[in-house]
Amino acid sequence: MAEISGEPRGAAEGSSSAWRKSLGAGLVGLLIGGAVVALATQSGRLSSDPDRERVERIVRDYLLAHPEVIPEAIEKLQQRQFAQAIGANRAAYETPFAGAWAGAKDGDVVLVEFFDYACGFCRQSNPDIERLLKEDDNLKVVWRELPVLGPGSEAAAAVSLAAARGGDFGEFHDTLFELGRPTEANIAKAKKAVGVTATVSPANVRAELEKNYQLARAVGATGTPTFVVGDQVLQGAVGYEALKTAIGEARAK
Repeated sequence: MAEISGEPRGAAEGSSSAWRKSLGAGLVGLLIGGAVVALATQSGRLSSDPDRERVERIVRDYLLAHPEVIPEAIEKLQQRQFAQAIGANRAAYETPFAGAWAGAKDGDVVLVEFFDYACGFCRQSNPDIERLLKEDDNLKVVWRELPVLGPGSEAAAAVSLAAARGGDFGEFHDTLFELGRPTEANIAKAKKAVGVTATVSPANVRAELEKNYQLARAVGATGTPTFVVGDQVLQGAVGYEALKTAIGEARAK
């Protein structure tokens, strides 16, 4: 995964782990507090201090004896928070910039990908997306520019948005990925090969990218690619099977 922070790509896992550890400490407190609240609710009264201390001891002892439940609880809490963020802004996630989409116009499931043309893992994921589109007539894919890997990424995003405006997004997207890194030469070559003539003002480019940064941060994106499917967030080149499963789960809901 390419890091939003600009750290080396391999650092994404470490950043995520550190975040989870800090969240874990708070989660233990929430679990203890939740158990006490549950006890009070069941008894129909506020727990006395001895009751609270007893429950806190029980919960603490259980967590110390079974620490493996903490990552699972953190994951569920995280996904619940992301689902709320997605639900509150679903139209913003799933409405593409002009023609930056493919598949069924009114698909029953929308797969959103935050990507960067300099991200090798985004390039790696491209065939998985193409396969899913070929196999699923009711899937819509929306691409959101998230240029986090430097000036080349930003320059490529600006031309990509212009291609989307002119109806050439898919061809430009695939062509630039095939050429490799978004160098000035490769961007120009892809633009010429596709025949991109539309333009997007710098102000509109900045507005679109800022919106995408905000949407990505709201679902805890640490880099690219980041996928939003239904109420789920998947980070990194998770592969065809994981994406297909997430699409099936979104469709089932």
